[in-house]
Amino acid sequence: MPANGGLPTRGGRRLSMNWVGAVPFLLFVGIFLILPTLLVAIGAFFTDASQFTLANVKELGQDYVLHAFQNSIVLSAETAVAGAVLGGILTYVVATGRPDGLLRRAVTAACGVLAQFGGVTLALAFIATIGSEGLLTVVLHDSFGRDVDPNLLYNLNGLALVYTYFQIPLMVLVFLPAVDGIKPQWREATESLGGSTWVYWRSVAMPILMPPFLGALLLLFANAFSAYATAAALISQGAPIVPLQISNTFSSEVILGRENIGKAFALGMIVIVAVVMAANSMLQRRAGRWLR
Repeated sequence: MPANGGLPTRGGRRLSMNWVGAVPFLLFVGIFLILPTLLVAIGAFFTDASQFTLANVKELGQDYVLHAFQNSIVLSAETAVAGAVLGGILTYVVATGRPDGLLRRAVTAACGVLAQFGGVTLALAFIATIGSEGLLTVVLHDSFGRDVDPNLLYNLNGLALVYTYFQIPLMVLVFLPAVDGIKPQWREATESLGGSTWVYWRSVAMPILMPPFLGALLLLFANAFSAYATAAALISQGAPIVPLQISNTFSSEVILGRENIGKAFALGMIVIVAVVMAANSMLQRRAGRWLR
């Protein structure tokens, strides 16, 4: 028997079994990510009668579809920038504290929960807080005579506010390891050479942190771009963003029998997200040269 647990093969070589532990993960990714992606990509070029067509893809050029993609991109970019900036500041505050301090543990634990707090639950929480009859709305009206716009949450501006809520904690979780990777010796070296705090941040810290910051920004963009449940719970009329347009293709009676148009819309989203994640991967590789 081989001493290292591998299987003997011809020529005396041993076949490593280290890959066996990754089989469940690979099956999960294949069934729930790769297979659906292939079905969407292939279905975008076929009719419901399994006939090849380019009509579904050509639908992407329609004004209402382009407008939905534009709204989705702008919404995702706005919330990604807001989440990255606010989350970056919070990350720096956490990173400068004690590694085993209460503040760090409390913030990271809260971010781990809030980053996953989305969908219908998050929409209901905002409605109960700043909706037309929400708690904060009633308090502002009764105590200070201030009124909150009753339609605040039910448009793109409302979606931006709600999306930013879960973008900030996600930024903390993604960006904190990069900030922790900054070595104190680098600042000490800068000071020993006569450099000021501004010189340290401009010439040392910022060039190192910029790639992971931009990578986190792209990740936040993809996160907002693909969000659906929160928008579906808040916006019941119209479909101003692409995920809602896809939903309409499967539920609307106007395009009944042409559900594969939704797959073409989804294919457009997949292409955009793939480009974003490829750029994120490049930035992460560059950041890894310093943060090892």
